[in-house]
Amino acid sequence: MKQQPLLSDLIKGASFDGFLLVRAASQRTASNGSKYLDMTLTDISGDINAKMWDGLTPAPEVGKVIKVRGVMQEYNGRAQFRVDKMRDSREEDEVDMNQLIPCAPRPADDMMDEILNRADAIRDKELKALVLMRLEEAGEKLLFMPAALKLHHAERSGLLNHTSTMLKGAQMISELYPFLDADLIAAGVILHDLCKIDEMKSDELGMVSDYTREGNLLGHLVIGVSELNRCARTLGVRSELVTMLSHMILSHHDLPEYGSPKPPMFPEAEVLHTLDVLDARMNEMTHELSKVQPGSFTDRIWSLDRKLYRREEE
Repeated sequence: MKQQPLLSDLIKGASFDGFLLVRAASQRTASNGSKYLDMTLTDISGDINAKMWDGLTPAPEVGKVIKVRGVMQEYNGRAQFRVDKMRDSREEDEVDMNQLIPCAPRPADDMMDEILNRADAIRDKELKALVLMRLEEAGEKLLFMPAALKLHHAERSGLLNHTSTMLKGAQMISELYPFLDADLIAAGVILHDLCKIDEMKSDELGMVSDYTREGNLLGHLVIGVSELNRCARTLGVRSELVTMLSHMILSHHDLPEYGSPKPPMFPEAEVLHTLDVLDARMNEMTHELSKVQPGSFTDRIWSLDRKLYRREEE
């Protein structure tokens, strides 16, 4: 496949004829009764809402690569792509998937090695055994799993990216505040989102199609505590350590409206929550700012409840 323009580079009125990945697609009915196709299409630069108005074309499968021809437009101040023609990709198209799949900026194997090495360096034998057991159970899913369906680290190997970045931050904070238990924080970082592999349905491209039954009914915090306690019983881990790790998993979202029944109630739990929020917001801010030109503002970002400004001097 020849190099094609990125979605983020397309301005209003620009035409596009190339390949995109389907993140979501469905047939819908307009207020006048006409049918249209509503899609979310993506490449490595981000997502775009796309519409096809012929009312006849069936919705393509999520995770498929399609060839589309159309024009970039604007609706209610937001970019929208009008699709005039589309078809499934073919083998002879020789599509370069590296142009289409949002991926973590570093190789998955490198990030996995960093996480395993940090777990192996934990001095407390029970804590080390518990973390290594959970990582072993997670297996190869970690190599491609995103950290979210949308928002932060919604990319192939995004969960590894989120975890490995937080581990670097944890090391720096532990050096700054020596009274902290650095190993406990590292264990919390590794375990806090690990059960996102059970919460979401993802293929090996890192494309999440939906939440699992357990993900919808329980969520990764509750699943994480359940799996932690199961492994702890198998290994005979002392009760206080299990309780503290359970609290760190349950409290890392901080507030009930974000899913945490308890706020962080000891320093290491507070550090975990702070690192989680910081890394998630930096990732999301970087992603949103990449969509706009220097010296301008993003659209209002609902998850942050604000606009962002991209400085001119970069």
